[in-house]
Amino acid sequence: MNTLANRKDVARLAGVSEATVSRVFNNVSPLREETKRKVLQAAKELNYHPNVIAQNFAKGKSHNIGVIVPYLPKVNVMSTHYFSELVSGIGAKLGESGYGLLLLFQTPDERKNYVQLFQSQRVDGCIILGSSDNAAEIKAIEELHQLQLPYCLINQTYSGYSFHSIDADHVGGSFQATSFLLDKGFPHVIFINGPKEYSNSLDRFKGYKQAFDKRNVQISKEFVFEGNYSRKSGYQAAKEISKLLPISKAIFSANDRMAIGLIQGLGELGLQAGTDYAIIGYDDSEIARMTSPPLTTVRVPLYEMGKLAAEKILNFITGNESEQQIRLPVTLIERKSTSLDMY
Repeated sequence: MNTLANRKDVARLAGVSEATVSRVFNNVSPLREETKRKVLQAAKELNYHPNVIAQNFAKGKSHNIGVIVPYLPKVNVMSTHYFSELVSGIGAKLGESGYGLLLLFQTPDERKNYVQLFQSQRVDGCIILGSSDNAAEIKAIEELHQLQLPYCLINQTYSGYSFHSIDADHVGGSFQATSFLLDKGFPHVIFINGPKEYSNSLDRFKGYKQAFDKRNVQISKEFVFEGNYSRKSGYQAAKEISKLLPISKAIFSANDRMAIGLIQGLGELGLQAGTDYAIIGYDDSEIARMTSPPLTTVRVPLYEMGKLAAEKILNFITGNESEQQIRLPVTLIERKSTSLDMY
């Protein structure tokens, strides 16, 4: 794990005091040119950037908070319930506090450098949506954390790291959904999950497994599918999932979009939700109430999560301590898509 250079490191390499390093970068008193040269050379060698990072943070020059969202070609992420609710919550809280929201799109292959946003004076804090478990992402977040810059992750945690985050109880939500179906008498529950690079996918699988463990029943790998949280991936899984419905007529989808795609795909095969099988989604998006039949789902407080993330950033900027990692409860909402009983 690489540690970023700090003021003490620069002072040690330049052979001066930390106070002298501060005076050089803040330009607050006369200094010998030789001293300045040594400090600046040491900072360059150590890749130390205190000026625009620390000063912009302290003075709050931009009064903007960056919200980083994934950019996917041909996909309008802001049209999805998940991102629109989070961003709405963030914007509401920032607006109350006189801060602007700077929406920043990031492609999956783009080099991760969140610190650069502070160096360029574009933001006073950043909220990261859609981060995934890969080395480049972890390194970029670790740099923010080590520099003690105001940041917050939403809906993503990393094992072994104490990064600032707002999340929901996805283990509990998945456990509730799976248990609900098992308690209706279904011997198995078909599960379509999201990619393993997202911690919330791992949490949902953990909750799914815990529901079976509680009943001393082994899960079967043939009943577990992986999508990518898109409607299309649910639709594409319909044919294979339909082959399992004679064995178990219960399905749990890790989000509403995949559930709706699955309902569409199974509908084309002549199978009707709530009549031929029971299905539960996740998120409680607006469209979950509009499907036919309406979709049973797990309600995630996305708007509240966004507001809390913004509040956490603002507290960070003003020097107020806040809890490092927060998880909000979720709620199972029963509708007619699970009206079917096994017996």
